[in-house]
Amino acid sequence: MNVSVESDVRQPVATVPRRERWAVAALLCLHALLLAWGASEKSPTLNEPGHLVAGISYWTFNRFDVYSVNPPLVRLVAALPVMAAGCETNWKSFTSGPGVRPEMAMGYDFCRANGRRTFFLVTLARLACIPFALFGGWTAWRWSRELYGATGALLTLAVWCFSPMMLAHGQLITSDAAAAGLGLAACRSFWRWLRDPTWSQAAASGAMLGLAELAKTTLLVFLPLWPLVWLAYRLADGRLPAWRRLGREAGMLLLRFALAFYVINFGYAFEECLPKLGSFTFVSRSLSGVEGPAASRGGNRFAGSWLEEVPLPLPRNYVVGIDLQRRDFETYHHEFYLSGTWSKTGWWYYYLVALTMKVPLGAWLLLGLATLARGGRAPGIGPRDEAVLLLPGIGLLAFVSAQTGMNEHVRYVLPVLPFFQVWIGRLGSTLSAAWGSGAGAPFRTRAIAGLTVAGLVWHVVSSVACVPHSLAYFNETVGGRGNGWLHLTSSNCDWGQDLIALDRFIARHPQAGGLTLAYYGGLEPAEVGIASRPMRPEDGARLLAAEVWNEGPAEAWDYFAFGGTPAVGYNPAVVPPALVARLAATEPFARVGDAMMIHRIPKVPATTSDVTTPAPSE
Repeated sequence: MNVSVESDVRQPVATVPRRERWAVAALLCLHALLLAWGASEKSPTLNEPGHLVAGISYWTFNRFDVYSVNPPLVRLVAALPVMAAGCETNWKSFTSGPGVRPEMAMGYDFCRANGRRTFFLVTLARLACIPFALFGGWTAWRWSRELYGATGALLTLAVWCFSPMMLAHGQLITSDAAAAGLGLAACRSFWRWLRDPTWSQAAASGAMLGLAELAKTTLLVFLPLWPLVWLAYRLADGRLPAWRRLGREAGMLLLRFALAFYVINFGYAFEECLPKLGSFTFVSRSLSGVEGPAASRGGNRFAGSWLEEVPLPLPRNYVVGIDLQRRDFETYHHEFYLSGTWSKTGWWYYYLVALTMKVPLGAWLLLGLATLARGGRAPGIGPRDEAVLLLPGIGLLAFVSAQTGMNEHVRYVLPVLPFFQVWIGRLGSTLSAAWGSGAGAPFRTRAIAGLTVAGLVWHVVSSVACVPHSLAYFNETVGGRGNGWLHLTSSNCDWGQDLIALDRFIARHPQAGGLTLAYYGGLEPAEVGIASRPMRPEDGARLLAAEVWNEGPAEAWDYFAFGGTPAVGYNPAVVPPALVARLAATEPFARVGDAMMIHRIPKVPATTSDVTTPAPSE
């Protein structure tokens, strides 16, 4: 049954019915509140201090070589309220040169300089980044409305606003949520140009593409993809347009890319524009042409060829960032983890498997129903328009999945999700038909509508039940958040975000003060006033030797806190496989925050051998 949807792809926001505008505003306000709650509840993750101090360095020194592995847009925004509020800075760890990445050490110095106030400063920076997520949600609603009508658009927006991954990363000082929103907006503006190929649309599309590229270099995949999509879109008519029209549109494509490159250079304050390809010292094997350990000293495979004189339209540090990212993918220092298995080479299916755990089952149900749904498109919308929607998401997923040298962060495919969230809007016509006809609607329509409502409720309830711990969200296939640490590590579960929750636990249990901590994060707990000591190999041996954990008679207890990432043996010298197995089999005394587990064993009475004797003075 094909159901038409009353919608006009050029309808301005001002003509959207008031009730719909209020619904959109309510969803986006709720989204913002959930993001702000999470932003204020979580300690800085592993990378955030480095992101923040890099942004401060951009404004302070007008140079972009700190954290150059990613473009600077989000960091520039995050740093503004922190600088306005006032903060202590320490630049002693700054270094520069081929392959150098000082941002992590600089982030540690920033945390030491600001102490416990770091929590407040990072929260300010996070709040400044929330508008990126709100803009992405608004864009998803608009594009879904243009494709599928008002009901489908509200369905899309609800899926966006309650997506655990959007809630998790939209509250952080990282580029993934911004890339998701800006990437979707860039593709929407390109689609609008395909339908109305004017010079003004081309200019708007180019500016939006430039902003997207300032969020994440992964979105460079749009540059070769868009000309192919343009030709395919025109060929879908059954024949190519007149050569004159093709030439005119090709000129618009060139304008679009020229404006995009201009915006990128503007974002870098025109620092070292148009560098020649031969002027770089690359450190990745791909670009240096050097194999083995010698690659770390740098090289340039283009030196001595005619290509070395070719000027690049990108800022120098943008190109350096691409090179650093390639090096990380080629020679990452750690193995990758997936559901109990460690690998040095990764898996091509890593992101697909991870998404089956990290995306609510209700959303998967909605996606399946949307794929099977018939019709649902607004008047004037055809299969080729939906192809323009889906191809960027599929292309991004394929591109990222091919980079098996970095299978650690599902957030790398966060920019893929919005395209499929818009696709879910196809179900709006079925909902409208079922509501409009009531019992008179065909059984198939009523059944799909019922399943759509059930899927949306499932999606929302499953996600909200985890807030503000969305970073560690896992769906029911693995038993929920409590079991997620057994399947994925790092930013997928435990990224150092639970120190505030741990501090509250110690305040409620004073006897746990000075506990032993296996922690994976971006600051030293002692620097922010959390009484603990880092876990050592002998602590793991003592835990394994203890017959009783968490229960039983004991006059006093020793407390141990494990983040989810260390608990699976990220550092096997501290948490060996035998201890991982016991942690997996033992219910913790308490769960703290997103993915931190508290265990305790009976305290061993102090003996003479436990007493540290001061060394004799010389």
